Amino acid sequence: MIEMRIAGGLLAVATLAAATACSTSNQPAHAKRPTAAVASPAAMPSTRPTETLKPLLQQALPNVKGKTFTSVIVDFPPNASALPHRHGQAFVYAYVLEGTVRSKLDGKPVTTYHQGENWVEQPGAHHVLTENTSRTKRAKLLVVFVSNTGDKLKVDDPKS
Repeated sequence: MIEMRIAGGLLAVATLAAATACSTSNQPAHAKRPTAAVASPAAMPSTRPTETLKPLLQQALPNVKGKTFTSVIVDFPPNASALPHRHGQAFVYAYVLEGTVRSKLDGKPVTTYHQGENWVEQPGAHHVLTENTSRTKRAKLLVVFVSNTGDKLKVDDPKS
């Protein structure tokens, strides 16, 4: 069941990326593991646990020169919270695989997402809140980035 949801999410993002392609590239697309740019901080200043990221795929988009498709599983242990952060100029798609996540983008209301629900973040968005709402169950997200090749995919902003 989860595999079908992952496949559906990846298909949706791949379709979106292809539909918004504005240039082509003759460069071959080589699959590779994401670099440390997607790594999460080792510890947060509070006592709450933090999220971990498991890279799935990173590949240059063959029909969009200078853009890369990256997918990761973000695992939130019970009561975990991420530091406020940005994803640079990446377009971000998030799909809740398991559990419930509360999220807030700067200027938008706090929204709670349950298993099977999803959202997008526009390039430059400030993600001021991301947390697992449960103190006893984990939450997992499939997160897909369409970014400028070589850009960091997550930059923490703990002072906001």
